[in-house]
Amino acid sequence: MELVIMENNNDRKYRKARKKVKEIKEFYTHLAVYIIVNTLLIIMHLGIFQSGIANVEIPKWSMFTTPFFWGIGLFFHWLKVFKNNGTFFKDWEKRKIQEFLDKEEEEIDRMRKF
Repeated sequence: MELVIMENNNDRKYRKARKKVKEIKEFYTHLAVYIIVNTLLIIMHLGIFQSGIANVEIPKWSMFTTPFFWGIGLFFHWLKVFKNNGTFFKDWEKRKIQEFLDKEEEEIDRMRKF
């Protein structure tokens, strides 16, 4: 019986580790695509492709908006992968609740002193 539980536990750990590795791999793929696409956009804005075979007209606003908004999405992807799936925000919530409880306790202690 104990052997079965240990095997299930090891299998669960393996699946969890494999899932984490897959998430990290997907993040780095996302990062690589972000770098490649935005590098190409910058090169296009510098005019390198305008005199060659591909005379491509790129809107000026895309030089700033594409990396900016995509970067925001990439940042949240990073948070999800490397900050333990949102525990950063959960921990913040717990800390904030504790802070309010501590303040209330301090006020009660001050009132008792008077």
